[in-house]
This record gives sequence, C-alpha cells and structure tokens, in this order.
Amino acid sequence: MSVLFKNALVVTMNSKREVFSGNVYVEKDRIVEVNSHRVVADYVIDATDQALIPGLIQPHIHLCQTIFRGCADDMELLDWLKLRIWPLEGAHDAESIYFSALLGCGELFQGGTTSIVDMETVHHADAAISAIADCGMRAMTGKVMMDWGQSVPPTLRESAEDSLGESVRLLKKWHGSHGGRIQYAFSPRFVVSCSEHLLRQVSILAKEYGVQVHTHASENRGEMALVERERGMRNVAYLDYLGLTGPSLLLAHCIHVDENEINMLASSGTKVAHCPSSNLKLGSGIAPIPYLLAKGIPVGIAADGAPCNNNLDMFHEMRLASLIQKPLHGPTAMPASRVFEMATIGGAQAMGLANLIGSIEVGKKADLALVSLTGLHNSPREKSSIYAELVYQVKSSDVVLTMVDGQLVWQNGALMTINRADVVSHCHRGIVRLSKRAGVDV
Repeated sequence: MSVLFKNALVVTMNSKREVFSGNVYVEKDRIVEVNSHRVVADYVIDATDQALIPGLIQPHIHLCQTIFRGCADDMELLDWLKLRIWPLEGAHDAESIYFSALLGCGELFQGGTTSIVDMETVHHADAAISAIADCGMRAMTGKVMMDWGQSVPPTLRESAEDSLGESVRLLKKWHGSHGGRIQYAFSPRFVVSCSEHLLRQVSILAKEYGVQVHTHASENRGEMALVERERGMRNVAYLDYLGLTGPSLLLAHCIHVDENEINMLASSGTKVAHCPSSNLKLGSGIAPIPYLLAKGIPVGIAADGAPCNNNLDMFHEMRLASLIQKPLHGPTAMPASRVFEMATIGGAQAMGLANLIGSIEVGKKADLALVSLTGLHNSPREKSSIYAELVYQVKSSDVVLTMVDGQLVWQNGALMTINRADVVSHCHRGIVRLSKRAGVDV
C-alpha cells in the first residue's frame, strides 16, 4: 500500500531538524518522498492542522506487567518487586502474558509509540513476543534472566544454564524476524538477581551473536547498597568490570551514578533509558540527565511498566523529563527541542537503529504518528514552537494515527491490529486468576 500525507506540519528530526508544511509519501514499509509533490496514492490522508512526527520510541518497557496496572501502588522499589511484582510475574501463564502484551501495545499505539525495548518475565516469553509480532509493534525484546538472590521467589528462580539456554533459543527463533521488526536482547534483570557467572556469560554471548544487552542499573539506594555489599563495588563500575559496558549495553534508570560511573558510561558508549514517571512514583530519585547528555551519553525516554507508572503515555513522560530538571538546574535545562530528540532519534540511538527509525527521511522505515493540533490546549498557535507544543501541551489523546512499517495500527480512535474488547476482557479475567495463583490481594 502507498500512503500520501498531505498538508501536514512535518517535524522531520533529520540532522538539520527541518520542519515544513507539505507532503510525505510512503510505499510499503518505507518513506519514499519527503516534501513530495505527488498527489496520488492508494490512500491519501489530509493532515491539515496536524503534525506528522517520527513514531515515538520507548527504550524501556515491561509488557508482561501491563496486566498488573494498579496492583502495586505507593511502594518502594524492592518491596514493590518482592511483595507484588515478582509473585505476579511468577504466576503468569501463556494466555495472560499474551494479552498483557497486547494491552500494552494497544495503549502505546494510541499514544504514537511505534518502537520499544521490552523486558519480559522468566517464563512464557514466546507468548509475549507472539503478541508483539501479531499486532505490528517494532520491538527489541527478551526474557528476563534471574538466577540469584534470596528474595527471588521459586516461581522465577532459574539456573544460570537454563536461563542462558532459553535466551539463546528465543534469540535464534525471533531475532530479525518479521522483516527485522523484532529483535532480541539478552535481559538480565539487574545485578541483585543475577550471579556473576550469568552476567559474564551474557557479555560473551551478546558479543558472539551481535545483539544488545538490556538491564536495570542504579535505580534505587537499597539496590545500590545491596550491590556494593555483595559485589564490592558500585553498580555501573561492576558492570564495567564484567565487560558489559559499551555500545551494546542499554541501562534503564541510572539515577544514583557518581562522576566516575558517568565517565565510564560516556567513554564506553553505553546507552541509558530515562523513566521519569516511574522514578518519581517509586520514590527512587531524579536521574542526572543533563549531566549524562553533556557527556555525550545517548539517552532515550520511556514509561517503564504500567504498575510503576501507571500509564505508558510518552507525551506525559516527555513533559516530566523536562520539568523535573528545571528546579535543579534552572529553566533553560532540558529544553523542549532536546527532550523531543530523546523521544525520537535519541530513542533510535538507544536501540541501535538510528539508521532505520527516529526521523522522517527518505529510505527510513515508515514509523510515523499524526498529531492533531486543534485542541483548546494547543491554542493559540501563532507564536508557538512546535517542539514546545509537542512536549508541554500535546496529550496522547491528540494522536489520530500511528503507523509502523507502513501499516496503520491506530487511526481515528480505533486499533487496527488489536481487538480492544477481547484484550480488555481477557486481562480482566487474567488478573483475577494471577492474583489468586500468586496469593497477592489486589
């Protein structure tokens, strides 16, 4: 199918950061013409009073947790994990995790997100990745790896050999599938739940297979203290000691990092996913993002999981990412244009896919979102910067169309690849089943 977007305000995010009013032409899964003069296509969309933006990219999501939304509110991270999230994850079955993933993807599509880095739980990763494949999301995903820690429940505890073997099996099955839309990443949960042997083997295997590693680091003071007590050094320093830091490592959070660790991240090319809502809700802290960016560290923005957020709204995350830094660093810190970069081309860099996604350029994948600018909260527009509008004013409800790989997945209030009623029904039944199985009162 060919699609022509006419009369749009096109926010390209190309190297010149060009913004223009005009047309963009898509054929199959690619952007073929930018500022096109073409008038005919299989499908013509009048985008008057709408902004055409690159699909938003969230480099840290837990689709397996979407079904747990509202089940673990107002808790500190380690209690949140031990008392609620780990027991619920351990109770998952293939059906519940499939529909949890679809629920998350549907919400992401509604808000213009087209690409994610996803961390699943220990079991039933095939079902979750099948959901990603079925609905059309672009994802780098992997089963979580957990072979260490007294607090890890038996339902999630695995041997290092089983964890590594299952991860390699999933990698061989899914990596590069569906035209490259699905990629695999080794996903050790965090140092607290992974043995040194497991982490060393992940470092070796990731290099052998040429894939990324996705994990959490330096999110919480209790986590940091536990890592220092068990491993004898700070979190990022320990990952560096194991040979994991580098362009193939993506770290979620990095709130409690010192100057030495920031320099390690910068010199190694390690990438960071910033999750402002999650960090605030769990009381974990505020990541030093202006310092990371000043050091040239690639940083993307993400919502994390639904039970620590409680939504997957990228526009909300962008607004917070800017605002929470201003009391600390002044009103010019984290300007809207920089934040929007982090949500688009920055996210693409975090995924290692900046050559394919993150901007509207000829030859790139047709991952796009169309945003209405006609709401009262966007008026008047005469003096507005489009970046300020997108970061400070636009809401996810303003997204009227989302496209991934040239396929329409959300348009005019309807999910095109997901049966909304079916997903909601399965998730309502599923959380009741899982809470009983886990012995968690939700």
